[in-house]
Amino acid sequence: MKNWLEHTVQIEVDAPIDLVWSLWSDLEQMPKWMKWIDSVTVLADDSDLSRWKLASGRFEFSWLSRIVKLQEKQIIQWESVDGLPNRGAIRFYDRSQSSIVKLTVAYAIPGIIGQLMDNLFLGQIVESTLLADLDRFKNYVVQAQIK
Repeated sequence: MKNWLEHTVQIEVDAPIDLVWSLWSDLEQMPKWMKWIDSVTVLADDSDLSRWKLASGRFEFSWLSRIVKLQEKQIIQWESVDGLPNRGAIRFYDRSQSSIVKLTVAYAIPGIIGQLMDNLFLGQIVESTLLADLDRFKNYVVQAQIK
């Protein structure tokens, strides 16, 4: 039986939903703002599938992810179909001149990490990293507006 942890974080971005959506939905760009994501490759034969690689310190994991729900400018929901068990959703809320980005991530703790770390401690690390990722995304959007 696997132990699952789930985290939800959100941020307000001072940009219209069209821009926020277009930048986030380009999955292969995620390593630019997500600290632990080393690479994302959208599979050419099926745009709903993508190969992800996570690297943090001496740990490295990969998984194949499938988009299970996509509503433009509203939600991208996914689940892994092999590799590191995870699922989640990124939701977008239009506030006219700004946008709310809300990220929920759930993952099964790999046995080795579960043995090495207390779940609460691991959860705090992941949540603070996700918040920092959203802050980097916010800065990424600002830079895109300047260009």
